[in-house]
Amino acid sequence: MPEGDSIRRAATRLHAVLAGRVLTRSDLRVPRFATADLTGRVTLDVTPRGKHLLTRFEGGLTLHSHLRMDGAWHVFTSGEKWRGGPAHEIRAVLGTADHTAVGYRLPVLELIRTAEEDRVVGHLGPDLLGPDWDPDLAAARLLAAPERALGEALLDQRNLAGVGNIYKAELCFLAQVTPWTPVGALPESALPRLAAAAHRLLSANTGERPGPRNTTGSRRPGQDLFVYGRTHRPCLRCGTPVREAPQDGRPTYWCPRCQQGPTP
Repeated sequence: MPEGDSIRRAATRLHAVLAGRVLTRSDLRVPRFATADLTGRVTLDVTPRGKHLLTRFEGGLTLHSHLRMDGAWHVFTSGEKWRGGPAHEIRAVLGTADHTAVGYRLPVLELIRTAEEDRVVGHLGPDLLGPDWDPDLAAARLLAAPERALGEALLDQRNLAGVGNIYKAELCFLAQVTPWTPVGALPESALPRLAAAAHRLLSANTGERPGPRNTTGSRRPGQDLFVYGRTHRPCLRCGTPVREAPQDGRPTYWCPRCQQGPTP
């Protein structure tokens, strides 16, 4: 599933070609909104909120989309051949005189009143990459359920919006605890530091230049992430083989030497 930094990059690309421009083409290929026509409206902005995308149009309308595991927005110049999947996977087409934004495999796509956006994103915690970012509030929300496993709490978008499975594993590594460690078992000062680290990592990976996500600071090939996806490979810090086990149905990675706490 795309994480907050990926959604920020997608929003930046869409905003650059849609904002301030009149739609010359509009096609929402989902049954509920198949008859909706946005042609002639000006796109006001494309705003990310956690893992959600909000495309706002004049007249008080917002197109809400969520990519989940397989969704993607692609941008093409006028006349360029669309690439991103077969035509039957297209769920949305937004075109201007110069560009076309095509949404493939979007599991969530709905047209709502802009005044009602809170209905779809109001439950989210502080956005790691948004203007409402508040590390103290994020830490307080994480601690609201002290018995909960840290890995699960980090993925709960009601606590802080934008963390996915990759950052979950990397943040637990940086905190030197396993993802199964109860939130309440961490020192009182650890959660604000963890929230600040999440903000720092996502912010560092929002650049437009393509490349692998990096949490280590290393420029050496294959050393972009401390533990995520490194099952049986050496931990970049101590050399101990990284382990993997499911947590809430998702593969989860940790170093048995660098990270203390319960394991499956």
